[in-house]
Amino acid sequence: MDFLDKEIENYAFAHTRYEGDLLKRLEEETYQSLEIPHMCTGRIEGQLLRLLAKLIGARRIFEVGTFGGYATLSMASALPEGGELFTCDLDPVAIGFAKRFFAESEHGKKITVLEGPALETLNTLEGSFDMAFIDADKINYKNYYEKALELIRQGGLIVVDNVLWSGRVLNPKDESDHAINDFNQAVKNDARVEQVLLTVRDGIYLLRKC
Repeated sequence: MDFLDKEIENYAFAHTRYEGDLLKRLEEETYQSLEIPHMCTGRIEGQLLRLLAKLIGARRIFEVGTFGGYATLSMASALPEGGELFTCDLDPVAIGFAKRFFAESEHGKKITVLEGPALETLNTLEGSFDMAFIDADKINYKNYYEKALELIRQGGLIVVDNVLWSGRVLNPKDESDHAINDFNQAVKNDARVEQVLLTVRDGIYLLRKC
């Protein structure tokens, strides 16, 4: 994920809104307790997700890939009272970790955890959504994207993480490399969305449903 000079990253971090003590502790404990802790969203991307949710006036969000719950709580904090966030994951360790922090947060009541394969649990959702965040199981990115297009309202936002895949999209080798590169190529030419790919952390695709 090292696309920028470390000093520039630190400068951006220092000039981004403080995430609060709970999320700071969540990140610290992620690095102490969970495998692959660098998957934690962190301040810059977390605050970007929060701001995007606020900008579109989101009331309903779904997320594919809870992990430790950093992004989940960041987005939930942008929702008004009565807002809903559904998050999908199948790792019981990560789910238990995230739920502990959801229980501590005033925004935890807005969050529903859907345990199991996301392509199955997403089928249980009803009604339209304002925003989706896709950040798990790279092989199924195209499938999650198609499901998101079904669930997101016109003018809604789909955010897809890790689309630069630590630079491996430039020279794809394994299955995940090819899956993400193929997804990026498909989205680039999809007239159903307006799109911009940002070089934030490991690459973020912002997609507005037309």
